Order: sequence, then C-alpha cells, then structure tokens
Amino acid sequence: MRRIFFIMTVLCLSQLATAQPQTRRVAQQQARSQQAQTQTQTKKSNGNNMTTRAQISFPTQTRMDGDVDWRRDIYREINLMDDANAGLYYPKVAVGSQMNLFSYMFNLIMRGQLKAYEYRTDGNEVFNDSSRVKPLQFLDDQGILYTRTDRGMRIDPSDIPSEEVKVYYVKESTYYDQRTSTFHTKVQALCPIRVMGDYSDAEKRPLFWVEYDELAPFLAKQTMMTSNKNNAATMSIDDFFTKNMYKGNIYKTNNMQGLVLGQTLGGNDVVYSYDSFGDEGTDDFGDPVAATDSTKIKAQQAIEGEIKSFENNMWGNQARKDSLDSIAKMDVKDKKALKRKSRSNASAASKSQKTVKEKRQRSSSPKASSTGRVSVRRERH
Repeated sequence: MRRIFFIMTVLCLSQLATAQPQTRRVAQQQARSQQAQTQTQTKKSNGNNMTTRAQISFPTQTRMDGDVDWRRDIYREINLMDDANAGLYYPKVAVGSQMNLFSYMFNLIMRGQLKAYEYRTDGNEVFNDSSRVKPLQFLDDQGILYTRTDRGMRIDPSDIPSEEVKVYYVKESTYYDQRTSTFHTKVQALCPIRVMGDYSDAEKRPLFWVEYDELAPFLAKQTMMTSNKNNAATMSIDDFFTKNMYKGNIYKTNNMQGLVLGQTLGGNDVVYSYDSFGDEGTDDFGDPVAATDSTKIKAQQAIEGEIKSFENNMWGNQARKDSLDSIAKMDVKDKKALKRKSRSNASAASKSQKTVKEKRQRSSSPKASSTGRVSVRRERH
C-alpha cells in the first residue's frame, strides 16, 4: 500500500512540473525570440561599425562642433607620387596585413564596415542614404573581377586597383574653437581618384567620398612607413592625417557663388573659377579662359594667406607678442646683461634728475649783490 501511494505521489508531482500554463509558455517563447533578435542586431551593428571597446583602445580626434564662430572649408589634391604622401601608396599590392590606404578602405567597404558615397558631378559630397554606393554596382562599374561563393564575394588582392589610385581629394576645415580659444585643421572627407592611362593623357576618375570620422577608428590601427632611410619609423595613418603631414595644393574652396575655386586677384583682374581639375575658368563675361599655373598659384597663396592672417590677427598686436616672446627665449646671460643695462639707465636717469633739481633750487634763491658790503659802527659819545 505504501508503495502504491509513493508511486501516485511521484506521478502527480511530475505532472505538476510539466503542466505549465499556456500563457507562461508563450511568454517564454517571446522572450527567447526577442533575445535572439537582439543578438542578431548587435552582431550587425558590430559588423558595420567598430565596437565601443575598439574605439576606446584606438582614440581619434574629436568631431568639430557645428556652432563654431569661424570656419574655412578647403579642398586639396594630394599626389601620392610626392615623397610626403608616398606612405599612403605603398605597398601597391597587399602583403599580409600590410596594405596601402585604398586597399584598406576597399576591404572595409566590401565587408560593410565603412560607408561610401557617390562622387557627384559638381564635386560636392553628400552623406545620406540616397547617395550611398552599392558594393556590387561599384565593382561592375569599375570592372573589378570577383567570384560569388557561399560566404559572399571573393576578390583577389591583385584585382584591387590600388596601384592606379595615385591621387586623393581631401576636404579639410580650419576652424576656431571658441570654447578652448584654439585653432584646428581637421580632415572631413577623403575621395580616392583612379588615374587611368599615362600622365600625358591620363584620365582622373574620382571613385567615392568617405566621411573621415567614420574611417578614423580603423586608420588608428593601420600603420604606414614615414621614412625611406629608417624602415622602423612608422606611425598610424590617422596620426598622419590628424597632424596634417600630407602635402597638396588647393583646388577648391566653399564660397557663396558656388564656384569650384573663385578668387579675385585684385585690381582689374578677372575672377577665375576653375573646374574640378583646375584646367579652365571663365572671366567676368562668362567667356572661357585658360587658367595658367601662375594664376592658380596666386589664388592658392591668397587663400592660404587669408587663413594665416585671420589666425594672426585674432591675438592682437603680433609685433608686441613677438617682442615678449623673444625676451622670454633669451639666455640667462642675456637677461642679466639686459638687467644691468636697465639698472645703469635708471641710475643715469636719477642723476640727471638730481642735477636738474639742484639747478632749479639755485635759480630760485636770491642773487648775491656784486657790490661790496658797508658796515656801520655806532660810536659812543
């Protein structure tokens, strides 16, 4: 009897444990599905962007505030054949993890970790979803070979046209930060340019724009060589752009007229507006005018001078500042000599003042009579 009672108790307990309410089962299923959806979204977001931990490990320059008091946007064309920019071009073909700037950007775009935006005919950059470049369409337009696999696309490193990307457009903003009272020059966007053909009849083909702030965390991990004589001298590509170590000429600046490069050359000279490559321009009457090298250089120097002039005039009397700085940089011996000289000058000045004072006192006293004195003696009678 006891055995039968024990078996019945065990059966009842097992039924109570397995017989859960229908609502509880549905709630558990919904919780599991929601957790799986959250994990999927997290994986996608981590695939498209760097994780917070990676961004902390590789800090980059802060974004420019949109409410700065003064800002000047200019566009430069940097040639990777110049020694100052050659570190962005080599190696031409990726060797393991070492690759040039375009190969690195290309791989990030193909993996969906970096957004690329189309280069418009007016040369202006627009960072919105409608202007975003589609990877497959980009490969077809540029004639880049790829094969489809179960895991996606496979592109051989030798098929990436990194060797033909010899020029970059760089948009930079020089601005005054009123919160810290400092000037900064920050890179805002990059555009790789594919040079097709020889230099005599080369065709420049701008590929796409990328926002530098989105690219910077990745560039902080990628190093580049900075010296031909010391191969151990390396730095991150982000530091290279943050320190403005690249060299390039201005080909465009933002202006109210919307011209690519408009600059009044002074006097009765015409206003030149160069196209994206600085080949031609128009005069005041709209007639085409060939832009000579001298006029382009003069316009570029004028823009550079405007930026420097604004920064120098911000701090008041520059001559007085330079004189104070020169005194602060003097050696100890020079400072002692200057101090002795100032003391001797002060002593000479005090003696001169004393002499003038004595002369004034003498001139104010009654003059002595030139005639002899007569004494009268009273005699007793």
